[in-house]
Amino acid sequence: MHGTVDGFRYGLVTPVAAFIMACLGGALGLRCTARSVLSGRSFKAAWLALGATSIGSGIWTMHFIAMMGFSVHEVPLGYDRGITFASLVVAIVMVGIGIFIVGYRGATPMALVTGGTITGLGVATMHYLGMAGIRMNGEFEYNTLVVSASVVIAVVAATAALWAAVSVHGFLASLVASLVMGVAVSGMHYTGMAALSVHLHGGLSGAAASGGESPAALLAPMLIGPVAFLILAGVVVMFDPLVVMGKPDWEKRPPRQIPAPRHRPSFPERTSWAASEPPREGSASPHDW
Repeated sequence: MHGTVDGFRYGLVTPVAAFIMACLGGALGLRCTARSVLSGRSFKAAWLALGATSIGSGIWTMHFIAMMGFSVHEVPLGYDRGITFASLVVAIVMVGIGIFIVGYRGATPMALVTGGTITGLGVATMHYLGMAGIRMNGEFEYNTLVVSASVVIAVVAATAALWAAVSVHGFLASLVASLVMGVAVSGMHYTGMAALSVHLHGGLSGAAASGGESPAALLAPMLIGPVAFLILAGVVVMFDPLVVMGKPDWEKRPPRQIPAPRHRPSFPERTSWAASEPPREGSASPHDW
């Protein structure tokens, strides 16, 4: 027996809120990664770690806000907290590996391909591991072709995001990059959800599903920590002017060269008019006086 899947239980509220969280996490991560380029080696790792945690938390929060609108009409849903938080750790660690590769190697083709692939696979792993944490009287079945498409979207989006993190400068450019990243991550999520179908183990009715807690009530307490972290990361970004505005223009210009003083020829000092001027023809000599 197949269950009836509803991914938009609250209409557009959950997709829009999920998209905003994906953009917020992406924007913070991109700006922190860009800030690491301007930092010395002592603070570079700290900024990269903050960026990785911001992106990973934003993607994870986006996923589970979207899952608040997910339901199967015939059965109640539950969530395994261990697997759910394990998906958050996977997202942060694998995004961190990709960011550290690009942060230290630069935007070379090999670094972008390697980092983007690892990060994209981390995003996809987070998604499907989070789905594996759902508990119900049934099991999920996936369309392999659509799942593959969602993984490709995740890898391409991650590669583009890493390129933007180290190549795009300026607040407006980073804002556009974070919006693109939010669209890509949301697209990956809903592509993966389109591959889903539910096979029920028993013939439960809709009344059985109504007896359990709603997904929003189950997930909201688990989202408090990551959302609070994103807010704190946003405060750090707001109070660091280099994160928002980038490097000042006067620091980008090469140092101004001071021209060397011109060499002026030196002349012997004149001691007297008589010593400096030769006697004119026909003039009286001082000895004649």
